[in-house]
Amino acid sequence: MVPLSVLDLSPITEGGDAGQSLRNSLDLARHVETLGYRRFWMAEHHNLPGIASAATAVALAHVAAGTNSIKIGAGGIMLPNHAPLVIAEQFGTLAALHPGRVELGLGRAPGSDQITNRAIRRNLYGDIDEFPRDVVELMGYFQPAEPGQAVQAVPGAGLEVPIWILGSSTYGAQLAAYLGLPFAFASHFAPAMMMAAMKIYRERFRPSAQLALPHVMLGIVVVAAETDEEARFLFSSLQQSSLNNRIGRRGRVPPPVVNFEARLDPQARAILGDGLEDFVVRTGADELMVTANIFDHDKRKRSFKIVAEVHGEMKAPRSRETVAPDQALEDQL
Repeated sequence: MVPLSVLDLSPITEGGDAGQSLRNSLDLARHVETLGYRRFWMAEHHNLPGIASAATAVALAHVAAGTNSIKIGAGGIMLPNHAPLVIAEQFGTLAALHPGRVELGLGRAPGSDQITNRAIRRNLYGDIDEFPRDVVELMGYFQPAEPGQAVQAVPGAGLEVPIWILGSSTYGAQLAAYLGLPFAFASHFAPAMMMAAMKIYRERFRPSAQLALPHVMLGIVVVAAETDEEARFLFSSLQQSSLNNRIGRRGRVPPPVVNFEARLDPQARAILGDGLEDFVVRTGADELMVTANIFDHDKRKRSFKIVAEVHGEMKAPRSRETVAPDQALEDQL
């Protein structure tokens, strides 16, 4: 069985507000927990009027407190925006409150535009190429504190919060393989690099204390309904949001419209650019992370229920080869 998980951006819809979006996130998490989804992750994005999960650790605390067993995590925290110690303390606090349920996905993208990036970090002296060292530093804070250790994460030390590497290119695949960490690829918005990234990750994977064999989770957008016509209708909200973000017209998630694609000019249609079972067979994914910003919350819940019902058993082939690590990456660590 290829497990299903959920990526939630806590969408803020037109006519709604952030508070309602975060309450909807908790309601969705409770819903998918009963359906057997394995993880519920939230993502760090900034200065986007349609996303309420910017303070990701705070949003996850809200969700974790209202659920019982589903794993709660960040998909992800954009580490260049933060000091590793601060993230270790935040997720150490979550792990102390919810033992065995908290995990942390890390990405090196800013999760925002350059102006917002400056507002978050105040300066851009930090180099994203420091990302591998920052990941290793963060992982260290979750290990048991050594005698005389000058800086500790409290809470955090000794809690060994599981780390994932997120990526939309081959860079994240190399780092995840080198450190022996699970790899989550953003195939829902960067499909062109998906197969190359997975190949690199599986071929170069080195076993670690956290993970003995490579494990790939792929993001995928799925909108499900009772009919194809309704699913296409509901999907038009996400299409509108994606197009608006790409052309710099940011806003809240709009209501769906009938026959949206027919209204687009060829350039807009090019920007937007089978089934789950075919996707898993083609990619060999170990796990799928489903996301869908559907305007109507009840229909969003219904979509995840339909996906769970029709999912069924799917066996994915796995590569077990290990080759020499990438030397350029090793030099950064």
